[in-house]
Amino acid sequence: MEFLFIVLLLGNSLLFSFLLYYFINKRKQPPLRRGAVNDLPPGSCGWPFVGETLDYLTSVKNGRLVKFLTQRRTKYSSKIFSTSLIGHPMVFLSGAEGNKFLFSNETKLVQVWWPSSVDRIFPKTHQKANHEDFATTRKLLSAPLRSESLQRFVGIADAILRRHLQTDWNCPQIKVLPAVRKYIFSLACKLFLSIDDTEKVERLSEYIEDISTGLLSMPINLPGTTFNQAVRASKEMRKEVQEIINQRKSELLENKIVAPDDILSQMLQATNEEEEFWNESDIASHIVGLLQGGYSTVNAAITVMMKYIAEYPAVYSEILKEQMEIANSKTANDLLNWEDLRKMRYSWNVASEVLRLAPPVHGTFREAIEDITYDGYMIPKGWKLHWIADDTHRNTDYFQNPDKFDPMRFQGSGQTPYTFVPFGGGPRMCPGNEYFRMVALVFMHNVVTKFRWEKVIPDEKLISAPTPRPAQGLPVRLYPHKT
Repeated sequence: MEFLFIVLLLGNSLLFSFLLYYFINKRKQPPLRRGAVNDLPPGSCGWPFVGETLDYLTSVKNGRLVKFLTQRRTKYSSKIFSTSLIGHPMVFLSGAEGNKFLFSNETKLVQVWWPSSVDRIFPKTHQKANHEDFATTRKLLSAPLRSESLQRFVGIADAILRRHLQTDWNCPQIKVLPAVRKYIFSLACKLFLSIDDTEKVERLSEYIEDISTGLLSMPINLPGTTFNQAVRASKEMRKEVQEIINQRKSELLENKIVAPDDILSQMLQATNEEEEFWNESDIASHIVGLLQGGYSTVNAAITVMMKYIAEYPAVYSEILKEQMEIANSKTANDLLNWEDLRKMRYSWNVASEVLRLAPPVHGTFREAIEDITYDGYMIPKGWKLHWIADDTHRNTDYFQNPDKFDPMRFQGSGQTPYTFVPFGGGPRMCPGNEYFRMVALVFMHNVVTKFRWEKVIPDEKLISAPTPRPAQGLPVRLYPHKT
């Protein structure tokens, strides 16, 4: 009887949360206005209260987002359709034309938007709207993450990876996912915050895992839920990061730091120069968000890259040939530099093909800032729009044999504009694209020149949790090269 009471209580709590979340968001939405200009995009609101959110999240988890899109486009015989996700009317635009429309009309017809659940995980104290907050963050990151600034980080990334290979890869068999995860987060802590303390890095990595998992979950903030764990982890992590920020601010004010060596110091210096002061709490929230974004996406992409390279020996051989030419031009103690990365053309083609087949970010959201007419339909002001990278990445209109792994498709002049969009496009292109390029190529150089590897589970599947990852963590056997 007691157990039944607990189950009923939890069920009622969940239902109440759904109802409360729905009606709060429903009050924020403009009324539907069929026929005001043109018809609203065809579609369905799905189930009461939750719309098609559960179907969408299941499709993301199982890697079936393309199927989610195709089914609805076929059903409505339209390149544009609407649905309801997380309490909001949501419009999907198709193909390169849809991407171009969204990316080209940033701040004109649409602006960046994300669900309120993101603000609950990364809260802020100032009153700026999300798109204004995002613009300020991009401005502060533009200098630290541009290629000119990243050049001095190449050697650091190389040195940290060499240490990791000696300690964590010095065995006949490893799981790639946790091994890559450890390196990527250690590197991020070093480059963003100058943290070298192993225990602190491990503690922060536990927080970041809970945050990453909770970001794409139902926003039910009850004890024991994935979302609640993400909120709690973010709170604890922000406390630790805020202590670092306070110390760094004092060092900058006392001129103890002449040339900032990490991204945090550069951001703090930029806020002083631009006189756009955030308090320590807001800066901590942004740093945690940046760490999460850089960690989860880079980790996912590099792990999947290891999977594809293991499956295609000919691709591995071409990478090895290119990387050995670079290795043989240097002494054993020489670290990689920016010029070395520029020579890794085929290796970058491989990384690009991985990003095409398994983009680490499924897509992002926009909000209509005025009524929009598109393809004969009217999208009301306030409605949300969602673009998905796989929509063009696996489309036969843009990529021949789209399910085939073929790095050579990126040889030469590249792809049709607005079809290859792992980092988005236009003025809102992800500022971390050059950071990923640096980390991926440094990783590929070191691993390929030291090992050959094979998958322990040949048919291991990719899942999304929420970024793409091998279901069993990609166990591989390592075969060190003979010296």
